[in-house]
Amino acid sequence: MLVDTRPTTFDELIRISGLSHGTDVWLGNAQSLIEQGTVTLQDAICCRDDIMIYLINKGLPPNSSFKIMEAVRKGKVAKGKEAKWEEYKALMKEHDVPDWYIKSCEKIKYMFPKAHAAAYVTNAFRIAWFKVHKPLAYYAAFFSIRGKDDFDSDCMIFGEEKVKNKMKEIDLLGNSATQKDKTMYPILELVLEMYERGFNFLPIDLYKSDSTKFIVEDNALRPPLNSIPGFGTVAAEGVVNARKDGKFMSIDDLKIRAKIGNSVIDILKKYGCLDGMSQSNQMSLFA
Repeated sequence: MLVDTRPTTFDELIRISGLSHGTDVWLGNAQSLIEQGTVTLQDAICCRDDIMIYLINKGLPPNSSFKIMEAVRKGKVAKGKEAKWEEYKALMKEHDVPDWYIKSCEKIKYMFPKAHAAAYVTNAFRIAWFKVHKPLAYYAAFFSIRGKDDFDSDCMIFGEEKVKNKMKEIDLLGNSATQKDKTMYPILELVLEMYERGFNFLPIDLYKSDSTKFIVEDNALRPPLNSIPGFGTVAAEGVVNARKDGKFMSIDDLKIRAKIGNSVIDILKKYGCLDGMSQSNQMSLFA
């Protein structure tokens, strides 16, 4: 849609949002009219408000313009359920509304309100600004909020090559890829983009990593404890709450204070989070 329309203004982005959220507003309708050169994006019907404003500017009474807009945006015209459509068509033709406009109205099954489109685009524009100008803040927020269930530290925090290999693995699986792999793929794409922009991940740390949020630190991102596969949010929060009372004296101390089991301890060991920590508080006379 963006390639077809080549937007250059904020208003055009709002129009595209309206087109993308409507039913039979773009495909087989506005898209064809724009490709044929009949209209530009600025003239096409994109949001429901466009119809009423256009018709009022054409000289139709405001009340009639509103009723036509309501009949079109609810899909009543497209479904042949608007009893007054012939009357409305005659009124539009009296005011020089072109045939392409009337035919476009007859195809629409649902239209998006312009206020909703404006809110969506405003929010997207803010997010895009952060992605360009405050990239680490953007990636930290995205991975913490949108990617929290699909971020897998095993294949994402150990460098660009590991990410590419995982993407190739999923590509080769094709339709036989699991749903988990399919939902992970866009997160992998974003992780790869982050690496290619020159940013990296810091190691997961027993004391520095948050339980669920990615932290911006030293021009890099510190992944949370729950981004480790098999390390649940409850266990991560248990560790974070327990460490508030001071450093762990041993692995046994960590288990007791954080209320975690051996399987979680094994995961932490695998990620190097327990390096240098003794198993027990007891001292060995022969060590």
